[in-house]
Amino acid sequence: MTAIRSLLFISIFYLWSLAMSLALTPLLLAPRRWMIGGMRLWARGVLAMMYPLCGIRVEFRGLEHLPPGAALIAAKHQCMFDTMGPFVVFADSCYVMKKELLTIPFYGWFCVKAGMIALDRDGQAKALRKLITEGKAALGARRQVVIYPEGTRVAPGQTGNYHPGIAALYRAGGLPCIPLATNSGRHWPAHGFLRHPGTIIYQFLEPIPPGLQRAEFMRVLEERLEAASRALLNE
Repeated sequence: MTAIRSLLFISIFYLWSLAMSLALTPLLLAPRRWMIGGMRLWARGVLAMMYPLCGIRVEFRGLEHLPPGAALIAAKHQCMFDTMGPFVVFADSCYVMKKELLTIPFYGWFCVKAGMIALDRDGQAKALRKLITEGKAALGARRQVVIYPEGTRVAPGQTGNYHPGIAALYRAGGLPCIPLATNSGRHWPAHGFLRHPGTIIYQFLEPIPPGLQRAEFMRVLEERLEAASRALLNE
């Protein structure tokens, strides 16, 4: 039954995505915020179909920690859904993503229009400068900058290498950093088509105050984010 429901969900998911891609294309000529609104509508549609089709609910916790304006969010990344689920609670999000994703038709075009930050992961110092410059600009425009400290998807219960980009942006932005824990990979695996029933939880944790030294900040971030994500897996 799980396999049948998963296949049905995937089929409708791609049909919905195709329909929204065609609907959003004219917004490439509209103001940037219109594209953000259109992408939020697409994400809301995905969330709406998840429970009736594959028995997955989505729960957001700790929203009181999310300010209405500029915010720096360091998120755990376990599956593709992490780029969609939290999108619906941000007023004007700016995701840090790998440059290769811009080559995907429609999706890449929409991300460029929406003002996402695309980085060349082999660019090293150049990529770091780009992250700081564009990240500060997004925060200055009162946007919510979402970055994955591990740089890629990591299986539930495992810890990847935390990269220095988040520390550089934390220092340059001068804002608290809000860790975002999740258990998403348990229900939407990074690989394969099965979608397992249950509740995907996104939990915004207490902000890490600005001003910490780099090593201390990285230690606190990793400890809090990993502990909270493991706790969600155990619920």
